[in-house]
Amino acid sequence: MKPIRLRADVLAGLTTSFALLPECIAFALVAHLNPLMGLYGAFIICTLTALFGGRPGMVSGAAGSMAVVIVALVVQHGVQYLLATVLLGGLIMVAFGLLRLGKLVRMVPHPVMLGFVNGLAIIIALAQLEHFKSGEHWLSGTPLYLMTGLVLLTMAIVYVLPRLTRAVPPALVAILGVGLLVYLFDLPTRTLGDMAHIAGGLPTFALPDIPWNLETLRIIAPYAILMALVGLLETLLTLNLTDEITETRGYPDRECVALGAANMVSGAFGGMGGCAMIGQTVINLSSGGRGRLSGVVAGVLILLFILFLSPLIERIPLAALVGVMFVVSQQTFAWASLRVINKVPLNDVLVIVAVTTITVFTDLATAVLCGIIIAALNFAWQQARELYADEHLEADGSKLYRLHGTLFFASTTPFLNRFDPANDPAKVTLDCRHLSFVDYSAIAALKTLRERYAKAGKHLQVFHLSERCKKLLKRAGVDHD
Repeated sequence: MKPIRLRADVLAGLTTSFALLPECIAFALVAHLNPLMGLYGAFIICTLTALFGGRPGMVSGAAGSMAVVIVALVVQHGVQYLLATVLLGGLIMVAFGLLRLGKLVRMVPHPVMLGFVNGLAIIIALAQLEHFKSGEHWLSGTPLYLMTGLVLLTMAIVYVLPRLTRAVPPALVAILGVGLLVYLFDLPTRTLGDMAHIAGGLPTFALPDIPWNLETLRIIAPYAILMALVGLLETLLTLNLTDEITETRGYPDRECVALGAANMVSGAFGGMGGCAMIGQTVINLSSGGRGRLSGVVAGVLILLFILFLSPLIERIPLAALVGVMFVVSQQTFAWASLRVINKVPLNDVLVIVAVTTITVFTDLATAVLCGIIIAALNFAWQQARELYADEHLEADGSKLYRLHGTLFFASTTPFLNRFDPANDPAKVTLDCRHLSFVDYSAIAALKTLRERYAKAGKHLQVFHLSERCKKLLKRAGVDHD
C-alpha cells in the first residue's frame, strides 16, 4: 500500500471512529441497552466487515435501524434474548450470502434507492436535534446559543477547509479544533461524557444465558428474521451507494457473509447487532477512506477508546459531532432527485417521495418493500398498456392477428379483448413473432382463446412462437400447433 493511501485510510478511520461513538451510544440507549454493548458491537462488526467484507471503504456498526427492531424484545424478555437474536440473525445473514442472494438488490429500482438515501439523510438530521435537549426540554438561552454557534463553526470548518487544503480530513480538523476551543476557553457545553461513560474492559465470550429450546426459538425467530432483513437491506443499498461514489464494484454476497459472521461474533461477545451505516460510510469516503484499513482503524480505535482513552474522548463536545453529522446529512441527501421532479415520470416521483416518507416514519424494510411494490405495479401497468395487435384479412379469406408486446398476468384481459371469435372467419392465424409469454397467466390466456374459437366452430393457428414460449406451453400441456 502506498504511503499516501495508507495515511489517507488511517486519518479517515480516525475521523469515522469519532462519528461512530455518539451514534452507537445513542442507538444502544434507544434499545434500552448498556452503551458499552453498542460500542462492543461497533468494534467487532466494523473491524470484521472491513477485514473480510466485499466492500472496502464501507463502514458497519451498531445501526439505529436494527436498534429500533429489537426494542420490544429487550423490554419484554431481556438482554440475553437479544444476544441470542443477534446470533440467529447473523446466521440468517450468512445463509443469505452463501445462497448468493445478494444479487436480489438489483431488483431495487433507482427511485427506491433515491428514496432510501433521502429518508436516511432526514433521519440522520432529525437524530441530531435530540442533542439540543436537556432531558425532555429543549435548550434555551446561553446553552442553546453556545450549542448552535459551535455546531455552525464545525460545519463551516468542514465546508471551508477543503478549499484551502486536502491534506487532512475536514471533519477530523473540525472535531479536534472545536474540542480544543471548548477545552481552552472552558466553554460550558455538553460533551460525549454527558451521554454515557464509555470506560470498560475487553469484551468477553459468553453464550446467551437462556433455555435453548423451541419456545426460545419461537420468541427470537421473528425478531431475528426482521433484524436480518433490515440489516441486509441497509447494507446492500449502502454498498450500491458506495459503488457509485467510488466508481468501483463491491461483492454483495461476500459482504452478506462477513456481516452475518460479524453479528454472530458480536452476539457471542455481548455486543449489539449491526449493519452498514450510511452516515459513517459517507464520512469515511469523504475523508479519503477507500481501503480496508480505514474500517479496521475505525473499529480498533473504538476498542482503544473504551480501554484507555475514555477520559479524553468523553471531553469531545457533542456540538462538534452534531455539526459533522449535519454535514453528512446534507451530503447524503440526493439533491438531484429534487431537480428531476419535472423531468421524470410522475410514478417515479411518487416512489421517491413514498420511500422517503415511509423510511422516516416507519422503518427501512417497510419503505423499500413498499417502493418495490409500487414500482413493480407501475411497471406491470405500463407493460400491459403496450400490448397491441395488427389485423389483416388474407387473400384466402382467413384473418391474421400479429401481436406485439408482453403477455403476462396484467395483460391477459387486453389480449383476449383483441380477438372477436364470433365474427372472425373460420380460419384465424395468430403470429407471435413479437409476443413474449412470461407466466402461467399467459399460457392460460392462450388456452382460453383456443377454447373460444373452438366453441365458435373455428380454428386458431399459432405461429412463430419462441423456443422459450414453446417450452412453457409444452410443460403446461397446451397445444401450440
